[in-house]
Amino acid sequence: MPAPLAPRARLLPSLAAVYRAQLSRARVARIPLLFVATFQSVGIMVLMRGVVDGGAEARAVVAGSSVLVVAFVALNLLAQYFGQLRAGGGLDHYATLPVPPAAVVLGAAAAYASFTVPGTVFTAITGSVLFQLPMTHLWVLVAVIPLSGAALAGLGAALGLLAPRPELATLLGQLGMSAALLLGVLPADRLPGPVGWARDLLPSTYGVEALARSFDAAPDWGLIGFFLAICAAVGVLSLAVATWAYRRAAVR
Repeated sequence: MPAPLAPRARLLPSLAAVYRAQLSRARVARIPLLFVATFQSVGIMVLMRGVVDGGAEARAVVAGSSVLVVAFVALNLLAQYFGQLRAGGGLDHYATLPVPPAAVVLGAAAAYASFTVPGTVFTAITGSVLFQLPMTHLWVLVAVIPLSGAALAGLGAALGLLAPRPELATLLGQLGMSAALLLGVLPADRLPGPVGWARDLLPSTYGVEALARSFDAAPDWGLIGFFLAICAAVGVLSLAVATWAYRRAAVR
């Protein structure tokens, strides 16, 4: 009689194992890129300081620049990673492991999103000092970073897994980050109608809105919670799409 197969690994232990492996693998290669992302966001705020004095526009610039760090790592770099993984046959390795597909996608997304924490916090503090915004409620980043990171990482993973070539995955990641830059940093009331609709479709928009409203003297916590809830829902949806894309790419 053949020996029975071992039970399939559970989701949470598999997720933790993939997360640790991805974090260890990406630590050396991604930290320099995190400095680039942070420097880019701080540079944008310095540039905008010459044309924005304060008020709602300053809050939008600081919030958009802070979330841009998340977009650079979680969307752009993750799209490139999964695009290269698919092209190089790396998905075959993960397909042979007895782990759920969701653990692979979630573990990689969580690892890449973790690299955004120092840069996002530094950018938000620097922007608050630069535009003289209150830092009392910057603890909102505790929710904004993981929720925005999940939404953008899921989108980045899906783009990388669905792109037929790694070059196209890189291009899509760059376009996504450019959209987060243009539609996130600029104030919403300054955008034309059709462009504003595109902004509403961008996953990072709701994290930007939540962070921007936390700079108010008396924040509307109900509205902030509403934006965070939308960001969470988009994150679940994008990660589900990325998991489906992983299953689709792994069997081809």
